[in-house]
Parts: sequence; structure tokens; C-alpha cells
Amino acid sequence: MSEQFLAIAPETPPRWARRFAEVEREDDVAVLLRDLTAEYGLVGYLLINLPPSASTEIAPFVLMTNWPAEMLEGYDREGLVHGSPVIGRLRISTIPFSYEAVAINSVRLDGKSQVANSLFGRFGLPRGAYFPAHNPLGQRGALAFGGERPALSHLEMAELNAIANLAFTTVLDCRLDGRRPIALSQREIECLSWVSAGKTSVEISGILGLSEYTVNHYLNRATRKLDAVNRVQAVAKAMRAGILQ
Repeated sequence: MSEQFLAIAPETPPRWARRFAEVEREDDVAVLLRDLTAEYGLVGYLLINLPPSASTEIAPFVLMTNWPAEMLEGYDREGLVHGSPVIGRLRISTIPFSYEAVAINSVRLDGKSQVANSLFGRFGLPRGAYFPAHNPLGQRGALAFGGERPALSHLEMAELNAIANLAFTTVLDCRLDGRRPIALSQREIECLSWVSAGKTSVEISGILGLSEYTVNHYLNRATRKLDAVNRVQAVAKAMRAGILQ
């Protein structure tokens, strides 16, 4: 099934697509992000809800991270989130971007450029990338990776960007209490199954003998039921829920 998922999310490496589809608990995501960080030759990851503009701390918005506690404490003790050009950029853009701590902190207006550079350098995160994320409820966040390796390639950026929404949405889903079972109709399941195989609405209409309009109706309804933002995420959620085999 991970190969089918890959057909509609080609930027996601098949092994990671499969592992996300198998996630059952929040702890599983932490293990996955730890392994992902190591595989890309990076040191740290940070998954957050996007802090509002009045925030003076990052810690309350951290969903999961392997940053040392000392680093988080230092970041908040110095009040670095308030004048962060990174957080500012995440608030206005949904485009992933790489960073060099020295360069990006040079535009800070709070006079704390050296403090920020020292902190990120001390913990081995002088460069990396941020990937904006969101879920179907409109919550916004980001997944960040950092380390000392050379800048990520365009392909690596695309791969990690494809994973960011999956990680963010999966963690928030795991935190929802009392989730109700998802009930899809047979037609909705059939349409999603063909989408996972890489078929378009036009192709599915020919396979099932339905109009394209009807196919889109079933897919849109399944996407809403699964609280997904698009067909890619709907397929991923249906796989995790065991609806698609």
C-alpha cells in the first residue's frame, strides 16, 4: 500500500510513507522523526504549533522535539521567539525554506543575533530547514530539522516537505480524545482505493462506470469524513484506519 500512496505523493520516499501509514500512537511519530533525522544526516527536529504573535515562549507550542531541554530553556529564557525571523516567516508563508543561523539571525531587530547564533551553534544546529504544516481544522504548525551537514538538496527538501503535514496531522490526530470510528460507503472506499493506485477521477469513472462528477462527489465526501485536506491525506488516513488494505 505504501507504493500506492507513493503514486499520488511521489515526493514521499516509500519507506516513510509506509511507516506513517502504520502509526498508531504519538510515540510512534517520535521514533519515526528521530530515525528520519538520522537518515538525512541531521541532528535535531522540532514539531510545533505556530505560536501567536504575542508569544514570548516556544515551549508551550512544542508538540515533540529531540532538542535538549537546556536548549529549549535557553531559547525561552532569552525570549528569542518574539523577535524570531523564522517564526515571523512561518506566520506569513506556507513555502518551506532552508536556514543558516548566522544569516537569518542577522536580520533580528531585538539585538539578540549573537545570542541566537551561539545557542544554535552550541547545540549543533547551525543550519537546516523549516517546513510549514497545517491540518483540516486550520491549525498551523511547522516541522524543522537542523544540523551541521551541508544544505539539503532540492529533492531532500521536497521529501521532507511531503512528510511535514503527515507528521503534524498525525500527532494532532493522536491527541484527539474519543475519536469516533470512520464509516465510509463501499463506493467511497472503491474510489479512494483507485486513487491510491494513482488513478485520476476520469480514469476511475471509466473503471467503475460512473460519471466523473459522481466520482468526485464520492471522493470529496470521503475526504470530509476523514477530516483530510486533500486526497493524498485522505488515502493516508484511510490506510492508518485500516479502511484501505
